[in-house]
Amino acid sequence: MASPLQFAYRTQKAIGVFDADPVYEALPGFTKPAEGNLRCCVYSGCGRYFAYATNEGVVIVDASVGHVLTSLPITTVYDLSFSPHGTYLSTWERPAKDENGDATKNLKIWRTIEELADDAEKQPIGKFVQKSANGWNLQYTEDERFCARIVTNEVQFYQSDDLGTVWNKLRVEGVSDFALAPGKNQNVAVFVPERKGHPASVKVFNVPQFTSPISQKTFFKADKVQLKWNQLGTALIVLAQTEVDKSNKSYYGETNMYLLSANGSFDARVTLDKEGPIHDVSWSPNSKEFGVVYGYMPAKTTIFNHRAVATHSFPLGPRNTIIFSPTGRFALVAGFGNLAGQIDVYDLEKDYRKITTIESGNPSVCTWSPDSRYILTATTSPRLRVDNGIKLWHVGGGIMYNEDMVELYNVIWRPVPAASLPNVDPLHPIPTPHPSALAYLGTVKTPSKPVGAYRPPGARGSSTPLHFKREDEGGAAHSVSNGVPQVGPNGFGRPRRQIPGAEFAEPAKPSVPGAVVDDENLSKTALKNKKKRNKKTKEAGEGATTPNEGGLAPPRESGDGRSPDRSHQRHHSRSQSRSNNLAVRTQNNHRSRSNVRQSPAPAQQVAPVVDAATAAAQSANAKKIRSLQKKIRAIEDLEMRHAGGEKLEDTQLKKIATKSSVIKELEALEKEGH
Repeated sequence: MASPLQFAYRTQKAIGVFDADPVYEALPGFTKPAEGNLRCCVYSGCGRYFAYATNEGVVIVDASVGHVLTSLPITTVYDLSFSPHGTYLSTWERPAKDENGDATKNLKIWRTIEELADDAEKQPIGKFVQKSANGWNLQYTEDERFCARIVTNEVQFYQSDDLGTVWNKLRVEGVSDFALAPGKNQNVAVFVPERKGHPASVKVFNVPQFTSPISQKTFFKADKVQLKWNQLGTALIVLAQTEVDKSNKSYYGETNMYLLSANGSFDARVTLDKEGPIHDVSWSPNSKEFGVVYGYMPAKTTIFNHRAVATHSFPLGPRNTIIFSPTGRFALVAGFGNLAGQIDVYDLEKDYRKITTIESGNPSVCTWSPDSRYILTATTSPRLRVDNGIKLWHVGGGIMYNEDMVELYNVIWRPVPAASLPNVDPLHPIPTPHPSALAYLGTVKTPSKPVGAYRPPGARGSSTPLHFKREDEGGAAHSVSNGVPQVGPNGFGRPRRQIPGAEFAEPAKPSVPGAVVDDENLSKTALKNKKKRNKKTKEAGEGATTPNEGGLAPPRESGDGRSPDRSHQRHHSRSQSRSNNLAVRTQNNHRSRSNVRQSPAPAQQVAPVVDAATAAAQSANAKKIRSLQKKIRAIEDLEMRHAGGEKLEDTQLKKIATKSSVIKELEALEKEGH
């Protein structure tokens, strides 16, 4: 019988090793460490060893039975890592200084298992100064023959059993990151960021032939990169990122992706057909294809082959993670972080058929089991300090195991070599769930139908307009530039700023002072506005005296900042009331003061009193004209949206059909005005 699947977890008060399917119980031979400062735990890549660090030291146990194999006499370890086959163990302590003020060697390399005398204490085989906690460990070749670490302007190589002497050096000016290739190809990729106007570059060298690179790529917009080799070490993905997006499209900087072959036969930028950041990229275990999640939400997920040619795209959705199963048959596409935690599982061997969608909640950890039958999700601290726990899901979508924990910090599967895995169908038969899974299903509330956004009574029962829908629901694509949408309500250009009830302002055009504006160059709306202005000026000029005629500027009609037509109407009403009051005062009191106040009334204030009915009729016609012009603009916007391919509602189509009648009515009113 094959050994059961196993995972280890670390909480605030305990480190545990748990056997999963089919037994679902703690590993009998493992003794949990005493409560205290439990800092980290890790499995070896081969799955034989399990190590954890506490404030009492580092303990290495046999992962199969849980018995303690050895311990290391260091009490300040904060991180652990094994070499690929578990031969060596690396420990990292926080940087410190000795009595002389020199930095202590806080990175130490140990043999995992070695023969010692009874009274002998285990000693490290190598020590280094490593200040940064990022990329602190040595990188090993697949056969553990060589290992490497980065220092200023060079990558130093060592023979794994002799860390006291530098075996070889790769000198690269300004190198900031590197990655050794897995598999039998002993290649190394190095990254040099942009500096002094020179582009960034990624170069691939064969170990130990460092005279010239076998493959390289130069590019701009790269402050840092992620170097992702496939499992065979034959191709490299470079995910480049800038700290700041100069176009202000993204708060998190700009991302680009490049693909290089290890032998130099191919290099290219991976072109993506949706604007937005690259959320995730992952190689398939078969090393022949990779998946990318990219674009503004809802994001797009696409599978590319080893020549960066898209082979399949999944439906758009709020997703930011893609993970291939260890066997390469399945892929999960999920949305974590500030997304809803939905996990879509696809069968890549069955025409990319979707198997299920898992509602996982708010997990911060999501990993496949080594046999590709289960998906482990966990909510961990400090991201979320509530609802911490572990859940096991079958690839078919059902929950198999659930355990709630207090302040869960980490959970990891025990690696299993591919040769040791049983050759069975992961989908069938469906295993029996643990009782904890049934209890969990009993506490989960049936999701109620979403109420949705408020809809006014006039819009109820009708379909949602396209500009209110997400892109994956049939709406328009998301596009930003400097934080401003590029597409207006008619589907073209930026939207115009509008005050409700006001007419659209025409954009100012540069002109030569004193030059005559040609009416042929004006738009239809601008020409109508010009006619209206000329008409108002003519009406105002017929009944007004212009003492400054021929001067540089017309006289101000009022000092209250109002437009001439409004101030003109205000003077009409004032003059009428003043005239009435003065007449009464003259008849009753015969005061000279009333004569003085009555004499300055200009003719332009008296004339409109005589023709008040005509002015009222003109004002009513002007309102109708403005209303009809507004209707025509709205109809033209609908026509533009319809021409752009947008599906309009029935009421909008009926409105477009009334355009000819509205134009005739407008022309009739304009003729009456003349």
